[in-house]
Amino acid sequence: MTDSWANSPAGPAPDSGLGTDLHLELRASAPGGPAPHGPGLRAGLMDALREAVRTGRLAPGTRLPSSRSLAADLGVARNTVADAYAELVAEGWLTARQGSGTRVAARSAPRRPAPAPPRTRPVHRRPAYSLLPGSPDLAAFPRAQWLAAARRALTAAPHEAFGLGDPLGRMELRTVLADYLARARGVYAAPERIVVCSGFIHGLALMAQVLGARRVRAVAVESYGLDFHWDVLTRAGIRTPALPLDALGTRTEELAEVDGAGAVLLTAAHQYPMGMALHPDRRAAAVDWARGTGGFVLEDDYDGEFRYDRQPVGALQGLDPERVVYLGTAGKSLAPGLRMGWMVLPEELVGEVRKAKGPLDWASSTLDQLTLAEFIASGAYDRHVRSMRLHYRRRRDQLVAAVTERAPGIRVTGIAAGLHAVVELPPGTERSVVEAAARQGLALYGMSRFRHPSVPRDRDALVVGYAAPPDSAWTGALEALCRALP
Repeated sequence: MTDSWANSPAGPAPDSGLGTDLHLELRASAPGGPAPHGPGLRAGLMDALREAVRTGRLAPGTRLPSSRSLAADLGVARNTVADAYAELVAEGWLTARQGSGTRVAARSAPRRPAPAPPRTRPVHRRPAYSLLPGSPDLAAFPRAQWLAAARRALTAAPHEAFGLGDPLGRMELRTVLADYLARARGVYAAPERIVVCSGFIHGLALMAQVLGARRVRAVAVESYGLDFHWDVLTRAGIRTPALPLDALGTRTEELAEVDGAGAVLLTAAHQYPMGMALHPDRRAAAVDWARGTGGFVLEDDYDGEFRYDRQPVGALQGLDPERVVYLGTAGKSLAPGLRMGWMVLPEELVGEVRKAKGPLDWASSTLDQLTLAEFIASGAYDRHVRSMRLHYRRRRDQLVAAVTERAPGIRVTGIAAGLHAVVELPPGTERSVVEAAARQGLALYGMSRFRHPSVPRDRDALVVGYAAPPDSAWTGALEALCRALP
């Protein structure tokens, strides 16, 4: 009488269909598949198990499937598996205890000699402190409130929310964003015009695809900004001529002189990284140019929630929702790791962006979208932003006070808003100060890091991100900065 469960009157044991999955390739197999029993098959099973343990695919302590489950998975007799287990236990490869099942035995791995360090590779010391711009205080992420919003969102989510859904994003989030952006940023934002994306770069890449399909040859950019933004456009075959910049912001009145420009990328509310708001006349000039040429303004509102010493500057999009593409993100207000952003589009672009984004690219998790929608609708987002606004303002004030005390000849500018400040330096000293900071264990960026390749060097400064350091490192980071200043 065979010991296979298939011939047992009682049928399979309760765990036979619920055991641990284990992939094994048996060498002793008949042409039509593994034989149901036999010494050759048992030996093949033992060899496969030894090899899995020897190579580390089965780690010490791993619980193996019951003999009944593995026999069912392999299509062999249960006795074949039970005998193989018993022999491997005797050899010390496996252990078997009542109530604990069969497990891989603990084995001491053979020692391998440590590879010799390459002789020519320099040793880079990790900075003790960082004042690099671009990140909020990650330690301040509102974990408890986010978790509570996630629970509520998951409880209320309809079954269809677990499908792929609309590539433009969940309507719950788009509706909440329309209300929030209108209230907080002065954006005209009907839910039907909002596209959820996985951050600013994703939104810009979608727009580059759309502009490329429209045969746009150039997108004008600011003379100081982020090179990976320019790279997104360049990879789409679009040139990025730079507009000059002065104390009033980017000189948008010169857009008419840019050959082939079909759009312009602006940080209008808070120029990155200089820190000034675009002058009203130049905001109007950008919109007038777009109206007159049929072009578009791509507005990067990367830190619109954080304003300190001035009235909030509304989004440029409110001047003409049909010529301005508004791009926002939760990367500065919450955390970049959420990978959550949004675009508010002119009506004529909605279909083109939908085509560019779908059917293969949904990007943002549905559950994260529902959680953010609940987080905003509950008021938790507003409370968090207000709390962080006070936190960052204190940080900014401490930075200005420290530099004023320790280096009174140094000016700190661009401080009315945002999460970074510009520390002006004497001509020709930027590189030496950045190197001095590195010797102090401090990571810093000089202004030259943000200069467009076509723009001649015209200033020396540091771009100091004061938001990111945790409280425990903030004082040390400030001290290191002040020691590096001329």
